[in-house]
Order: sequence, then structure tokens, then C-alpha cells
Amino acid sequence: MMELPTEKVPASRKSPKNMIIYGPPKIGKTSALSTLEDCLIIDLEEGSDMLDALKVKVNNLTELTEVGKQIIKDGKPYKYVAIDTISKLEEWCEEDAKKLYMATPMGKDFDTKNPGMSILSLPMGGGYYYLRKAFMKWIANLNKLADHIILVGHLKDKMVNKKGKEVSAKDLALTGKITEITCSNADAIGYVYREGEDTCISFNSSDNINAGSRCDHLKGKEMVLDWSKIFID
Repeated sequence: MMELPTEKVPASRKSPKNMIIYGPPKIGKTSALSTLEDCLIIDLEEGSDMLDALKVKVNNLTELTEVGKQIIKDGKPYKYVAIDTISKLEEWCEEDAKKLYMATPMGKDFDTKNPGMSILSLPMGGGYYYLRKAFMKWIANLNKLADHIILVGHLKDKMVNKKGKEVSAKDLALTGKITEITCSNADAIGYVYREGEDTCISFNSSDNINAGSRCDHLKGKEMVLDWSKIFID
């Protein structure tokens, strides 16, 4: 018989297990990751070519699968694994999304009837359902590779209505509901930017920036990016 708690259970960790960092290109995201001790950067976009780093380059989902299997086989030797970038991962997932659709009765003839057509062209946005399914399956598998997973993303500017006016807001560059689901599953979302010579990160949520944290020590913080102040366990 299960015993239910009769008093508060202490927190089991303080630092984010799943973290998202995103920002403009060439702002210093990958460079910052290269300074994080015991962090394997899985480079999907050749963004680490000019950096000395603990890194492995992958060119497709097959290679990404091989890297994941080797990490598990080696006993998950890294404390941190960074996926650079999840924007590229989403792009690659289109092929997996097509396979998921073609495994259904209604989609089995998709390639035959629509040679070369993207799964995202399905009517009523149906293809995006399979894209979300494929992408989230990959994220779930990647989350098993280390104690801490860092997802690196690109920035997209979107227009939002604020007090009757259209204003620009900064968000993670993923498609539709994938952004919402990915962010809701993260313990911390940091917007990376430059301030003079410093690479900075903001966990301060606002109408204009998608950021925030479940971790008490990061809530509402804006600071020079210092990993020792983010991962404190």
C-alpha cells in the first residue's frame, strides 16, 4: 500500500534539468556553451566549427541516433548535453513526420499520390500534428542522454497586440504549438543577448520576451551569462 506524505517533501534539485537558450545569430550562445565544463555540444548547424569545444557534428537524424546510442552505451558520461540547434532538429523532423503519417491508413499512399510534397502541405494543418509528434518524440529521447539537457534555438520576432497596438515580441523560432509545448516542458528559458562586450541572459518574462524559470534562483533574473550561477547543485 502506498504511503502518502503527511508533511512537505524537500526539493530534490535546484538547477534546471531541461533548459532552453535562444537569441539572435552569432550572439555567443555556442561560444558560451563551449565554456561549460563537461558539456557535450551536439552540433546540427556547424556553429561550433571555429570553437575549441567538447563537440560532435551530426548532419541528419541517422547520425543523431548513432550519437545518442553511443552516449547511452558509454554510460552517459556527460553531465550536460546541448542540442545546437532545435530549430534545425525541427526541420529534420519533417521526414519523420511524413513516415508517421504514411503509417496510417489515410496516409499510406501519400508519397505515391504526392511525389515530393511536404507533409506540412496537408489540408487543415494536419501535417503539423505529425511534425509535433515527431519532434516531441526526439526531445523525449534526447532528454535521456544526461542529467541536464540544454536546447539551443534561434530567435523569431513576432507581432503581438498590446493595449490595442501591434508590438514586436521575441520568441523561440519553432513552429506553432511546438514552441508552446517545448517551452512548457522546460525548467528554464533564457533569452541571450549582448551588452557591450558581455554575453548576457535574461530569465525575466515579459510581454516582449518569452523567458522564465521554475528555479527560484533564476526567476526574473538578468545577468552576464555565468553557468556557475545557473547550475548551482
